[in-house]
Parts: sequence; structure tokens; C-alpha cells
Amino acid sequence: MFDLGWTELLVIGVVALIVVGPKDLPMLFRIVGRFVGKARGMAREFSRAMEDAADEAGVSDIQKSFKTATNPMGSAMDSVKQATRDLTDSIDPTKFDPDSETGKLAADRAESAKKIQAATARAAAERKAKEAAEAMAKAEEAEAALAATSSGAPSSDSETKA
Repeated sequence: MFDLGWTELLVIGVVALIVVGPKDLPMLFRIVGRFVGKARGMAREFSRAMEDAADEAGVSDIQKSFKTATNPMGSAMDSVKQATRDLTDSIDPTKFDPDSETGKLAADRAESAKKIQAATARAAAERKAKEAAEAMAKAEEAEAALAATSSGAPSSDSETKA
């Protein structure tokens, strides 16, 4: 908005100090601060009113259609993701009658999903345990090699005494 550097602000401060005086300067700064706050509030209110007017006029729909026109692949993928999300949210075994065929199938599917999740978690835990065991074996080998090299090599104290 205003292009003021530190030198310009310093000159304004010195002039204000001379014209207003050191006694009334804090009150002047308080008044200027309130004015700036009110101006920012009015600007915020104006921009919010413009955004509301744009929403009422349907600018967001036009913006969405413009986005679809400029990036059809991205909007198609967004639509597919939303459809998938809606489908997965709609598969809830508790919303079907448990005595109906659909309810029985939904319960079977939910049970199968739980079994798959449990098997996947177990496989991941076994894989992590195997990796941890391999890492521990490598660490023990490295420590053994370090111990062998430090005990087999003569120390500097024994060389100086001999």
C-alpha cells in the first residue's frame, strides 16, 4: 500500500516528536492505532461482503466449471475419489436388517475385512520382528569384530614399556 522505508519512518517520528511533543506522543500513537484498526476492520468487512456477493452470484460454480475445463483429468480423479469415498461410507453392516440376505452378506464382508486387517497387522509385526532380529545379529557381529581387533592388537602402553 504505502512504500515507506525505515528512513522515512524515522523522519516522520522525529517530526511528530517535535510537533506533538513527548508528553502527547503516546496518546497520538494510540489514536493512530485505533484508526488503523478501524480501517482494517472496514476493509475486512468489505472483502467479506464481496465474497458473500460472489457466492450468491454463483462465482464458485463458475470457478469449479472453469477448473474442470482447464484440468479435466484432475477433476475426473476428484470425482472418482469422491464416489469411492461415498461407496465405502455406504457399506455399513449395521444399517441393513441382520435377517435379510443383504444384512448377512454385509456382516460376512465386515468379518472378512476384519480378518484381512488382522492378518495384515500380524504380517507387518512379523516382518518388523524379523528385521529387528537381523539388525541385532549384525550389531552383535560388529561388536564381536570390534572386540577381536581391540584384544588382538598390542596396546601402546605395552610397546613403550618393552
